[in-house]
Amino acid sequence: MKYLIVGLGNIGAEYENTRHNIGFMVLDAFAKESGAVFSSGRLASVAYTKCRGRQLVLIKPTTFMNLSGRAVNYWMKEEDIPLENVLVIVDDLALPFCAIRMRAGGSEAGHNGLKSITEMLGTQNYARLRFGIGNDFPKGHQVDFVLGKWSVEKQMRISNRTEVTNQAIQCFVLEGIQRAMNTYNGK
Repeated sequence: MKYLIVGLGNIGAEYENTRHNIGFMVLDAFAKESGAVFSSGRLASVAYTKCRGRQLVLIKPTTFMNLSGRAVNYWMKEEDIPLENVLVIVDDLALPFCAIRMRAGGSEAGHNGLKSITEMLGTQNYARLRFGIGNDFPKGHQVDFVLGKWSVEKQMRISNRTEVTNQAIQCFVLEGIQRAMNTYNGK
């Protein structure tokens, strides 16, 4: 069985360590733990690894956030991966900093990366691992906040939190989204 694990973010040095790139950061931590190395691929940086005999295709779209659906759609078809085996890692303003929430589907909540994926796939029914970035910004400054850089202290907390996100990704692959939701939501 194959799985597609997608970390959402924007490419380029100006976006490194920004809140909007938490999907890249979480996927990088997972790849590092798995010994997987990213290389340049069509529409994405791609890495391959295994989890107890299951093949995982890890992608970080290089299309920029608003066109993430193109990369997801391409790699699902290229690797013949069914929708139920896709997990998207995304930043979430509605969750407190470092909280994670697994979901089997649902709305895009204004997130342009998720909107693009939903448009390309024609459905909202794909699994997500939402990583809380908090919402500590003045009214009207959401874009500045989302594209703002993490403090060194918060980067350390994220680094400590990736142990849990790595476990949640493995749980999704090995036991499915329902079990992952039951185990990791609220953790």
